[in-house]
Amino acid sequence: MAINALHSAASGLSALNTALDVTANNLANINTQGFKTSRVNFQDLLYIEKAQSGTLNANEDQRPMGVYVGLGVKVAGTQLDFQQGAPQLTDRPLDAMIDGDGFFEVQVEDQLGNGGKAYTRAGNFTMNADGELVLGNDQGRRIEGITIPDTAESVTIGPDGRVLYTEAGNPEQQEAGQILVATFINSTGLKQVGENLYVETEASGPPNTGNPGEDNRGSLLGGFLESSNVDPTRELIDLIRTQRAFEMNSQTIRAADESLRSIAQLRR
Repeated sequence: MAINALHSAASGLSALNTALDVTANNLANINTQGFKTSRVNFQDLLYIEKAQSGTLNANEDQRPMGVYVGLGVKVAGTQLDFQQGAPQLTDRPLDAMIDGDGFFEVQVEDQLGNGGKAYTRAGNFTMNADGELVLGNDQGRRIEGITIPDTAESVTIGPDGRVLYTEAGNPEQQEAGQILVATFINSTGLKQVGENLYVETEASGPPNTGNPGEDNRGSLLGGFLESSNVDPTRELIDLIRTQRAFEMNSQTIRAADESLRSIAQLRR
């Protein structure tokens, strides 16, 4: 009946609206360091079985196919794409990017992250008033265990994550701390909480934290930042496809409405 078409088209409009929101967010973060794009996965809903395949007629012939009418679509999930973004040379000593798999581990409130830990691909670090290494955002999330003295000169971040510095009159490098990198067995299961941060979930599994460059963890590139991996061409194409699909579902609603109007006027 036309009423099923109305419901199916309405579910399509709702799902496509979510897809439009995700695409808009991807494009809005095209210049966000370390941002990872998301895509929307769809799945069809239940089906009405009007005729079962494989049934036999009076001549014992088998019906080769059935009659099934679907009831629409829904968003199955938003899937993160952790493909590495392009390296961006900054020459800032406290900038770093992970060349390979892994996340920087930062401290957050216990209610925000499991065990007070969150994870990010953004490596735009700076120092706070206490000389601690922090993310260069509005919250200043700290990297645990790294404090750079105010007498430090020529600070560098090595491929193994060691933060080294020299002091005036002493050319020998000293270590301020170690940046650790965490990997997950299922990175797409991480929860996005804003601030370019992810937190652990049951789906992601626990973090495997250690030194960069070990156990399949990426090494660090000092003086570089990881750009967003948003592909503007692909996103604009998805935007056009979503818009056209939205229009077609709108046409389906109009056609179903015309059918219902014709049925309603049969008594006249």
